Amino acid sequence: MTSICLVRHGETMWNRQGKLQGGTDIPLNDTGREQAELCRDFLREDSWDTIVASPLQRAKHTAEIIGQSHDISLVLMDEFKERHFGEGEGMTEEERLALYPDKQYPGQETKEDFVERVMEGIGRIAKEHTNRRVLLVAHGAVINAILTEISGGEIGADRFKLLNGCLNNIEYMEGYWKVHDYNQVTHLS
Repeated sequence: MTSICLVRHGETMWNRQGKLQGGTDIPLNDTGREQAELCRDFLREDSWDTIVASPLQRAKHTAEIIGQSHDISLVLMDEFKERHFGEGEGMTEEERLALYPDKQYPGQETKEDFVERVMEGIGRIAKEHTNRRVLLVAHGAVINAILTEISGGEIGADRFKLLNGCLNNIEYMEGYWKVHDYNQVTHLS
């Protein structure tokens, strides 16, 4: 069995301002660093074999902070970069809806290509880390895509907003994925 704890990166100023980040490489703000420290402290009690992260600095820095309490290597994987939203990046929801009410932003990565990329990454983790415990620090759309795909659309599918610093636990055993819990934030209070 491969167990994966999906961690959403800490807050950035663009998160606070309601701006769509996508592939834009925005750093954590003070709240985001504090959220990463709270994740680190909560996850400290468990044993982890590796930590994987998106190379975008908000996820990478969150992973580095969490990794401070574990003697494990950090692996960066491009498969877990946030979806690129093209012209929609840097805009608030109000600004995006005014210009692109259909949410079709020029230059954005297609949802199909995005989901395929992310699920290839999850498949790679399951294959390369059999019977291991993995921390995966990524982005809201990435985690939402994973939860949606492995639950057959019962969880995720943009039904709820994944909060910064939330924990989501999944496992892979005998060819099947299972979601244990999602959007857990009690460690942040």
